[in-house]
Amino acid sequence: MTNTVLEQAGPSRSGLFTVAAMQKAVAFVVLIALIAYFGVAAPNFLTQLNIVGILQATAVNGVLGVACTFVIISGGIDLSVGTLMTFAAVMCGVFLTNWGLPMIFGVVAALVSGALCGAVSGIIIAKLRVPPFIATLGMMLLLKGLALVIAQDKPIYFNDTPNFSVISNDSLVSYFLPSFEVPNGVLILFLVAIAASIVLNKTLLGRYIFALGSNEEAARLSGVNVDFWKIVTYALGGMICGVAGLIIASRLNSAQPALGQGYELEAIAATVIGGTSLSGGRGTMLGTIIGAFIMSVLTNGLRIMGVAQEWQIVVTGVIIIAAVYVDMRLRQRT
Repeated sequence: MTNTVLEQAGPSRSGLFTVAAMQKAVAFVVLIALIAYFGVAAPNFLTQLNIVGILQATAVNGVLGVACTFVIISGGIDLSVGTLMTFAAVMCGVFLTNWGLPMIFGVVAALVSGALCGAVSGIIIAKLRVPPFIATLGMMLLLKGLALVIAQDKPIYFNDTPNFSVISNDSLVSYFLPSFEVPNGVLILFLVAIAASIVLNKTLLGRYIFALGSNEEAARLSGVNVDFWKIVTYALGGMICGVAGLIIASRLNSAQPALGQGYELEAIAATVIGGTSLSGGRGTMLGTIIGAFIMSVLTNGLRIMGVAQEWQIVVTGVIIIAAVYVDMRLRQRT
């Protein structure tokens, strides 16, 4: 019976697959149209320096979007991804700068702290039956406060760990192709997205994530340990947020404890724009990456054209509402 539920809830369902493919195609066309428009309207948009800036911004938002994709497909939501990223960066700073440990310990600290925080959110949701919105909202504020307390309200710099900047700012590709300056943070984004796509589509965990989002009660009745797999899903999302923490800390060469809040909006927007349904049960990593690039290109283009930041936020809100509306309309037709 379990296999039957998983087959029905998985990504192979023809109707939902068609909808997801359609949304990805539309998102890709929108991305190309935005690049073309800003390339003409803003002469500085297609310069190498600006393109590198867009790629670096997408690396952070894209990784956070991957984390959100797992959670949203399972039928949940995570509003803590931004501050969790910051908390992981702060923990990395504590291990490397405050305690003077080798870089590998800081990397592990960021990943483990992210996974543990994600697991705590999962436990609160699965075991205490607190709605995901409230649970992760509380975790967002909790982690924001902890990051400030641990860092003592000031940035933690990585001056004593010069190799740390290699994670995001260096370009491994340029050693083989000198004309291509692709930051390592972008390579990490693509590696994370590929690994996440394999997990989502080729493993038992991925099948369970789709099953939870499609029909949690049916999965429970079929013998699936729903609570356990929810906790695993949030823990996995938290660990991926730890990767984002490493990328942004390396990019800034510091752990900024006041940074993070607000990143969850762009991550969720990228996920929804890419075709992941807020109702759960449908989504792809490729769509999320396309959505992340749309958000980065749009934000960067508006900034270059001199649009005020408050209006940039308005545009983001409009995009989220439009994406959710389109998703609802498409689901009604399947």
